[in-house]
Amino acid sequence: MSGLRFVRMGFGADAVEYQVAWDEQRRVHAARFEDEVPDTVLLLEHPPVYTAGRRTADNERPLDGTPVIDVDRGGKITWHGPGQLVGYPIQKLPRPVDVVAHVRRLEEALIRTCAEFGLETTRVEGRSGVWVLGEPRQGGATRPAIGGLSLDFDPRLTDEEFDPRMNGPEYAPSNAGQRREDRKIAAIGIRVAKGVTMHGFSLNVNPDNKWFDRIIPCGIRDAGVASLASELGRDVTVDEVLPVVERHLKDVLENADLKPRVIEKTPAA
Repeated sequence: MSGLRFVRMGFGADAVEYQVAWDEQRRVHAARFEDEVPDTVLLLEHPPVYTAGRRTADNERPLDGTPVIDVDRGGKITWHGPGQLVGYPIQKLPRPVDVVAHVRRLEEALIRTCAEFGLETTRVEGRSGVWVLGEPRQGGATRPAIGGLSLDFDPRLTDEEFDPRMNGPEYAPSNAGQRREDRKIAAIGIRVAKGVTMHGFSLNVNPDNKWFDRIIPCGIRDAGVASLASELGRDVTVDEVLPVVERHLKDVLENADLKPRVIEKTPAA
């Protein structure tokens, strides 16, 4: 089947419960596998919810026992909620599936979206998603801070088990922009089953990023989270961003030269 369809499931007061969206993903996934529907992107907002991918460690979950939904995607723990645009591209890929190429395409569409709103974003080597880069550390020194957040001694440089959930706002992921640190504006976590993708991306438009302070977002302790509104210093709404994301997803996904993953054969001895 050709073409890419978008299904707007619900936003704002009509935000979609996570389980409802997950059930719909599985329904569309089965239909796409049977070629009953074209490649489909479900777009929506969720009510506040934490979801944990297969690699989530126990010490990355909320300390206060807040419920977490364990899901079958890759990646670790994250948060979804109001002010965040969530997209679930359900796309049939050639086999053997190139998962990394699919992730890179989603990143590209979101990078283009942010650029259209005037925000430069990029990829970070070894870390999926879309990032706003902070100022580089020089000689192990902490980055200069604004907004009164100052780290005279940063234990994250020497302590791999440092826990920002227990150490106040100066280490909170939501304040990474004030510390001029790297911060993720869009997270990506996917699953591929029977050659068809599930799950996808979340783009922080104007959420309350303090929700991320209860967890170790994506298992990353030395960076934080960002949003379009906070980075641009003005109000940006999901309604504004939605058609822009659709346009760039359509361009990137429909025009991609889909190729199966190249399997390198070991030469016979």
